[in-house]
Amino acid sequence: MNHSEVTQESRGVKWLLIAATLLILGLFLLLPLVAVFIEALRQGWQVFWAALHEDAARSAVWLTVTTAALAVPLNALFGIAAAWAVTKFRFYGRALLITLIDLPFAVSPVVAGVVWILLFGTHGWCGEFLAKHDISVIFAWPGILLATLFVTFPFVARELIPLMESQGTDQEEAAVTLGANGWQIFWRVTLPNIKWGLLYGVLLCNARAMGEFGAVSVVSGHIRGETNTLPLHIEVLYNEYQFSAAFACATLLALLALITLGLKSAIEHFAGHSGRSH
Repeated sequence: MNHSEVTQESRGVKWLLIAATLLILGLFLLLPLVAVFIEALRQGWQVFWAALHEDAARSAVWLTVTTAALAVPLNALFGIAAAWAVTKFRFYGRALLITLIDLPFAVSPVVAGVVWILLFGTHGWCGEFLAKHDISVIFAWPGILLATLFVTFPFVARELIPLMESQGTDQEEAAVTLGANGWQIFWRVTLPNIKWGLLYGVLLCNARAMGEFGAVSVVSGHIRGETNTLPLHIEVLYNEYQFSAAFACATLLALLALITLGLKSAIEHFAGHSGRSH
C-alpha cells in the first residue's frame, strides 16, 4: 500500500478529527470568549467604560501591570541563568535543580500562597521580625509580588533549557578559543541563538503573571483599591452581582489572551523563518 492509498483511506478520519477539534475549540474556548464581550456590552458602552474607569478598577489594573512589570524581568533573568547553568555545565545536583524549577507546575497556587503566609504572616516564622521593623509582606504588595514570582518563574527557564540543550556548546567553545570572555559569548553567541525562545517564555510568563488568581488571592487580603489585582477585582464585582462591570473588566484579560496568541503566532512564524535561513 503506497502513501497516496493510505491518505485516501484516512481522509474521512482526518476530516472527522478536524471537525471534532474545531467543535471542542468553539465550545470551550471561542464561545466563552465571545460571551465575555457580549455580557460586558449588554448594558451599553457607557456602563462598560464606567466600570473600567472606576477607581478600584484602575487600581487593580495598575497593581496587575506593575507586578507583572517586575516579576517578568526577574523571572527572565532567573530563566536565562538557570538554563545556562543546566545546559552548559555538568555538576552535582543538576537533576535536583531541574526538578525544583518544575516545582510550581506541581504545587497548587493556593498552597504556594499558604506557604508565604507561613513564612511572612503575622504568626509566621518571620512575622515577629517583620512586625518589629514595620514591614508588611502579607496583605500587601510585596506578598503579591512574591506569589506571582513563585507561580511564574518556571516559564522562561522551561522554554530555554530544551532549546539550549539542542544547540549544544560547540559555538561557545569556539568563541572561547578565539579569546572571547563570558559576557561576549553571551551577548554575541548565546543570546542571538535563544532570542525567540526567550521572547516566547517571557510572553507566557507575562500572561500568567497578569492572570494569576490562586496564590495572589491567598496573600492579598482582598483590600479593595489596594491589594486587589484585576482577577481578584473581577471576582469581587461578580460576587456583588455587578455582572456587567465584572465582564467589562474581564474583557481586559480576554484581550490579553488574544494579544498573547497573536504574539505567539508571530514569534513562531519569525522563529521558523530564522531557523530556515540558517
